[in-house]
Amino acid sequence: MFNERKAAQMAAFFLGQLLDRKMPHLKLMKLLYLSDREAVRAFGWPISGDRLVSMPHGPVLSQTLNLMDGDVESQPGGWEEWISDKENHELSLRQPLDATALDELAPAEIDVLKAVWDKFGAMGKWEIRDWTHQHCAEWKDPKGSSFPIQYDALARAVGFDDASAKELAAQIQAEQEIDRIFAAL
Repeated sequence: MFNERKAAQMAAFFLGQLLDRKMPHLKLMKLLYLSDREAVRAFGWPISGDRLVSMPHGPVLSQTLNLMDGDVESQPGGWEEWISDKENHELSLRQPLDATALDELAPAEIDVLKAVWDKFGAMGKWEIRDWTHQHCAEWKDPKGSSFPIQYDALARAVGFDDASAKELAAQIQAEQEIDRIFAAL
């Protein structure tokens, strides 16, 4: 279910909003997380399909964080095609953004990214981090460690009732299991 190219295009969208096309990685991660969170609220499904994790600086997209930090190798056409290596805790676009190149993102998903940018784009990295600590009920302080955020907890935090949250989480888990099976072939 995780789509590296789609996550890279989400990041490219946000970096493309800035004149210098670079941003602190902490802020970029929060924008990406909040986009998946908003997509779950709006559509009942995340954009990136990444694993959600509570970490000391707030909620993160696990596989995307590994790509940001250079801890995993990027796939062809994926993260490294779009986003530069981290320098001074900042990430930047490799080249100017051509919005028509965001071919992995549906128009409704781009609308979510725009809404997240409109609400959080002016915040600094610490301000947006603090906002996620205070307003993302699915995040729990891991006290220096990390642990998974379950999609049912996220769904409840954005307004789903218990039954709908469990159903959404089961659908996402089934999709992830199918992806694991096909990846093993």
